[in-house]
Amino acid sequence: MALWRAYQRALTAHPWKVQVLTAGSLMGLGDVISQQLVERRGLQAHKTGRTLTMVSLGCGFVGPVVGGWYKVLDRLIPGTTKVDALKKMLLDQGGFAPCFLGCFLSLVGTLNGLSAQDNWAKLQQDYPDALITNYYVGCRPVCCRYLELLPVLEGTSALSVPHPIIPSLQ
Repeated sequence: MALWRAYQRALTAHPWKVQVLTAGSLMGLGDVISQQLVERRGLQAHKTGRTLTMVSLGCGFVGPVVGGWYKVLDRLIPGTTKVDALKKMLLDQGGFAPCFLGCFLSLVGTLNGLSAQDNWAKLQQDYPDALITNYYVGCRPVCCRYLELLPVLEGTSALSVPHPIIPSLQ
């Protein structure tokens, strides 16, 4: 509990920095879990560069973009009623998520060294399944506010959908 309270104090004092670091940490942890528990690589075969890339994506893209979006969303739809929450979810899932996902997948393709043409082809192949997976996960009756920050483990599917949201980083 003491650790949670310290985190909450830091979040109150430095919300932007803490959100960015949290996103990077969660994405890095997700990759470590993926490599160690799902792929069963072992410590010797762990791809540290891939984990660092995921941390960088979290700190440099996901955290700032999602954190900024939620600030905008709270200004667009102030309030805490159930109707306000529903409006925010619809705007988030209907407007932001499709754009964010396209940008994210394109960025991952670029970081994987794909040419513009190959990246476009991969985006066309992966985007529909990734967006559908997002809707399966994002529209469940859970707190969706920070769902985009949680990486899906490589090689697994979210809720039995055949393709993961986040493709492999080589």
